[in-house]
Amino acid sequence: MSDALDATPYDALLLLSFGGPEGPDDVVPFLENVTRGRGIPKERLKEVGQHYFLFGGVSPINDQNRALLDALRKDFADHGLDLPVYWGNRNWAPYLTDTLREMTADGRRRILVLATSAYASYSGCRQYRENLADSLAALEAEGLELPKVDKLRHYFNHEGFLEPMIDGVLQSLADLPEEVRDGAHIAFSTHSIPTASADSSGPVEGHGEGGAYVEQHLDVAQLIADAVRERTGVDHPWRLVYQSRSGAPHIPWLEPDICDHLEELHGVGAPAVVVAPIGFVSDHMEVLYDLDTEAKAKAQELGLPMRRSATVGADPRFAAAVRDLVVERAAVERGQEVTPCALGALGASHNLCPVGCCPARAPHPAAAGADSPYA
Repeated sequence: MSDALDATPYDALLLLSFGGPEGPDDVVPFLENVTRGRGIPKERLKEVGQHYFLFGGVSPINDQNRALLDALRKDFADHGLDLPVYWGNRNWAPYLTDTLREMTADGRRRILVLATSAYASYSGCRQYRENLADSLAALEAEGLELPKVDKLRHYFNHEGFLEPMIDGVLQSLADLPEEVRDGAHIAFSTHSIPTASADSSGPVEGHGEGGAYVEQHLDVAQLIADAVRERTGVDHPWRLVYQSRSGAPHIPWLEPDICDHLEELHGVGAPAVVVAPIGFVSDHMEVLYDLDTEAKAKAQELGLPMRRSATVGADPRFAAAVRDLVVERAAVERGQEVTPCALGALGASHNLCPVGCCPARAPHPAAAGADSPYA
């Protein structure tokens, strides 16, 4: 194997995702997993689960992860990267602990983790690391030899993540009627989170004013908008907007909400809008419901032509980006100098989450970081 495709010292990649129900009977148990410890009554969970019941009780996320798993395995095999790929979820089968147990039984001792979240935040990074620590603690209690686990850096500004989204926006613009196309606005959408969580996202030195979470999304939005202008000759107005808010109404969350933004666009006479869900790796439930159902209905009510661009999903360019990230991190672990792929103004993210990065609501062990109890 050539040095360029050497994964040493790693012997496996773990695709780590959120998980989702795969039938009506799974919906409430899944939501109980997601909200464990918050004391939410089952009747309330049934109300929340209506989003899933509209789609037969099935979240698309698991099938999308299966497709990504296949794409990664194909890309690695096609390029001679000898690295097995496993899959585990935080909240539904295949559960993370079960997958790590399987990997341990298979003799895997140095594991890289790809989380299906590209940006820095508690829920998008540290919570995954906490889940890893919980699973490692469970295996330790079983007397198993623990593997060393590292997490791939944030990939929001990697070319292989950006290019599919650029193409998605271009295709959505082309799908608009010609008379409104050049005047269309772009709404770059991501998951809203509490402002306090946003302000403390990323390393400590960057906390405040939305932290790394907002900064990274704005960088991606600017990169896509610039690429669209360069390839079409049209400078489309754009804004970063938010969706999928949950929680108590009195707690401030990032705004504006996508539906409020659509009303604002209508009010200023925007002829059309492309909604680009840059905060999401795949078209899972929050994309299908919050954008393809709620936002689409709001746009139709307003008479505002709207197109929703595609997420990255299992695009071969994203699979290639993951291969690049794996080879890059492996080279770093071997002490080699690397030039990481990172477009835009922010550069490549850290490989090891520093102490105080995306702090938890309450102290909780987290693996794959400078404060990991499983170094």
